[in-house]
Amino acid sequence: MDNTQRIESLKRRYGRSVPPTKRSGGMGGRRAIKTGTPNNTKATIRRLLSYLNDYKLTMGLALISVVVGTLAQLTGAYMLRPIINQFIAPPDGSPGNVAGLLRGITLMAAVLLIGVAANYVQSRLMLTVAQNALQKIRNDLFGKMQSLPVRFYDSNNNGDLMSRFSNDVDTIGQMLSSTLIQLFSGALSIVGTLILMIYTNIWLTLVTVVLVPIMVNAGKAIAGRSQKYFSAQQASLGAVNGYIEETITGQKVVKVFCHEDVAEEEFGILNEDLRNNMIHAQFFGGVIMPVMGNLSQLNYILTACIGGFLCVVRGFDVGGLTVFLSFSRQFSRPINEISMQLSNVFSALAGAERVFTIMDEKPEPEDDKDAVVLEPMSGTVELKDVTFGYNSDKVILKNISLYAKPGQKIAFVGSTGAGKTTITNLLNRFYDIQSGEITIDGTDIRHLKKHNLRENIAMVLQDTHLFTGTVMENIRYGRLDASDEEVIEAAKTASAYSFITRLPSGFDTVLEGDGANLSQGQRQLLNIARAAISKAPILILDEATSSVDTRTEKHIERGMDRLMEDRTTFIIAHRLSTVRNSNAIMVLENGEIIERGNHDELLAQKGRYYELYTGVVELD
Repeated sequence: MDNTQRIESLKRRYGRSVPPTKRSGGMGGRRAIKTGTPNNTKATIRRLLSYLNDYKLTMGLALISVVVGTLAQLTGAYMLRPIINQFIAPPDGSPGNVAGLLRGITLMAAVLLIGVAANYVQSRLMLTVAQNALQKIRNDLFGKMQSLPVRFYDSNNNGDLMSRFSNDVDTIGQMLSSTLIQLFSGALSIVGTLILMIYTNIWLTLVTVVLVPIMVNAGKAIAGRSQKYFSAQQASLGAVNGYIEETITGQKVVKVFCHEDVAEEEFGILNEDLRNNMIHAQFFGGVIMPVMGNLSQLNYILTACIGGFLCVVRGFDVGGLTVFLSFSRQFSRPINEISMQLSNVFSALAGAERVFTIMDEKPEPEDDKDAVVLEPMSGTVELKDVTFGYNSDKVILKNISLYAKPGQKIAFVGSTGAGKTTITNLLNRFYDIQSGEITIDGTDIRHLKKHNLRENIAMVLQDTHLFTGTVMENIRYGRLDASDEEVIEAAKTASAYSFITRLPSGFDTVLEGDGANLSQGQRQLLNIARAAISKAPILILDEATSSVDTRTEKHIERGMDRLMEDRTTFIIAHRLSTVRNSNAIMVLENGEIIERGNHDELLAQKGRYYELYTGVVELD
C-alpha cells in the first residue's frame, strides 16, 4: 500500500467513520459523514445567516456604525484637498495659512475620530452577535447529537465529532464576528471611494477602473483554488483529532503491545496530510495579498504619473492629485481585504458544511402517536420470532424466541459475534427489528414511549464509563432523585461501600478522567451500584464482572443476588461459572438459539454448552 492509499485509509478510519465497536454487536459495513466542499454554497450561507435572524436590530446598528465609519473615513480623506489647496499650496501662489491649516487638521481629526468610534461600536456589536449565534449553533449541534441513534455513534469517530464542536464552529465564529462586517464595509468603501474619485477626476478614475477587472479575476482565480484546500484542511484536521483522541484513550493498550512506533508513524502520515493541505490552503489564502498589493502598486504608479502630467498640462490642482492618490490606494485596499476574507469565508463554509451534516442526520425515530406509558412496569419480556440485521444484507439474529418473567435470570452464552449483545440492544430499542415482535408486559416495545422503556431497564456494560464528579454523583446518575442514604445502600448492595469509604473523601471523592484514580474493578463496582440504585424492573448485565478478580466477583455475586430479586435479569457472560444459577441459559451460534435450558439440563444434553463448560471447546 503506497503512502497515498495509507492516508486515505487512515482518513476513512479516523476522519469520517470507524469500524463498529463491540457494543454494536458486530455491525458490518461503514458509513461516512460527508466532508469537503459544500454541495450547495448558497443554501449553506442562507442556513448560516438564519442564526442571525434574532439579532437583526443589533446587526442593523452595527451596519449603521459601518456606514458612519466608512463615511467618516472617506470624508476625512477628502478633506485633504481643501486643506492643501487653501492653506498649504493655494492656486494663487500666496503664502500658506498656519492658523487655517490647524483648524482644518483639527476638523479632519474630529471626523476621523468619529469613524474610529463607529468602528469600535460595530466591532463590539458584531462580536456579541457572533458569540450569541455560536452559542445557538453549539446548543443545536449538541441537542441534535443527543437525539441521534446509537447506530450513529457506533459508526463515527469521536475525535472527528469533537472537531466539529471546536475547530469547525470556531471558523464559523471568526466569519460571523469579523468577516461579514468587513465584506460589507469593504463593498461600501469601494462604492464611496469610486464616487469621490469620479468627482475628483474622471480621467484618473478610468485608469484605476481599468485595473479592477484584472484584480478581481486574479483574486477569483486564487480563491477558487483555496476553497478546495480549505475543505480538505478541515477534513484532515478532523482525522488528526480523531486519531489523537483514540490513541490517548487507548494509551495503555498502545504501550502493552509496543505499538508506539506504529502509532507515531500513522500519526505522522495524518499530520503530514494535514500539513500539506494547510500549506496549500494557507498559501493560496496568503498569496492573494501580495498579488493584489502588487497590482495596487502598479495602479498607484500609473495614477501618479498621469496625475502629475495633468497637473502640469491641464491645470489639475495639487490637492486633488494628493487626494486621488490616497483614494486610488484606498480603492485597492478593500478589494485586497475582500480577497483575503474570501479565504475565511471558504474555511467557514467548509466548517459549516461539516456542522450542518451532523444536524441533518436522521434522529432516532419519534415515538408512535399512539405510544403508551406503562406505569408500573413489571418486567415480563417476550421475544417472538425476532429477526434482525444491522445491515439489510447481513442477518445477525434469526427467529429468536424467548420468555422471561420477574425474578428470572436469563443467560446468553456463545461465541463472539453470535448475537448476545445485539439482543440487549434490541430490548432498549437502540435498533428496531426487521421482523417479529418484542413485548414487555404484553405490549410491543415499538408502541412504548422510548423514555418510559429505557428508564425501566438498567444496564451494566463491560466498558465502564464514569463522569467527572463525585462518587456520590456518579452512583446517583442511575436515579437522579435518589437520596444520599439510597446511594449508600446501593454501594453496599454492589459491594462497593468498603473501598469507597477508604477513598480520601469517601463518597465526596472527585473522579476525573473517567475514573482514572480507580482500578478497573472499582470502576465496574460503581457502575453496578449505579444500576442498583435504579428501580428499573429489567436488568441487563453485559460481562458485568469481567473486569474484577475472583474474590471480588464472589462479593459482587452476593450483591447481585440481592439486586436481581424480583427483577427480570439478562446476563451475558463468558465465564460460565457466573450463569450456573440462571433460570434459563440460551446458547447462541450464528444468530440462532441452538440450545436452551438450565445448567443441569444443558450438561445432561452433552451438546454445545457441555463442550464449552467442560473445556472441550473454547469460546472465541
